[in-house]
Amino acid sequence: MPSFSTKRRVRHAAADMFDLVADVERYPEFVPLCASLKIIKREDLGEGTIVLVAEMGVAYKLFRETFTSRVTLDKPRLEILVEYLSGPFRSLQNRWTFKPVDERASEVGFFIDYEFRSRTLALLMGAVFDTAFRRFAEAFEKRADEVHGRVSDG
Repeated sequence: MPSFSTKRRVRHAAADMFDLVADVERYPEFVPLCASLKIIKREDLGEGTIVLVAEMGVAYKLFRETFTSRVTLDKPRLEILVEYLSGPFRSLQNRWTFKPVDERASEVGFFIDYEFRSRTLALLMGAVFDTAFRRFAEAFEKRADEVHGRVSDG
């Protein structure tokens, strides 16, 4: 089963990065392969935890697929967990973590593992998905620079 994991130190506060990743409805504006995103259900569990059911459309050239997942936004723990519900995958799990380094920097962790339901689809799209997932953390860091401004090293 393909998987990818990375940690990046970014020059943005952990809470700001959490909020940016939690704003899933904006993904079509900047996330690789994301053509659409629709919130089907939103449930506030209280104490800073929200659970979404979201439908994401992914597109690459002639390839178009939609999948549904449960997204748990755990603000107190600064974690986001994505659990696959339906679509072209046999399984998909994605986890984000946000650890403060100081008030203006954080370490963002991104982990994903997935398996396509169809071997043909895996052969056709596996390399494209792998490349896109490797660019996710970079896309969110770039988005943070646009939304919150680029923080200089000095």
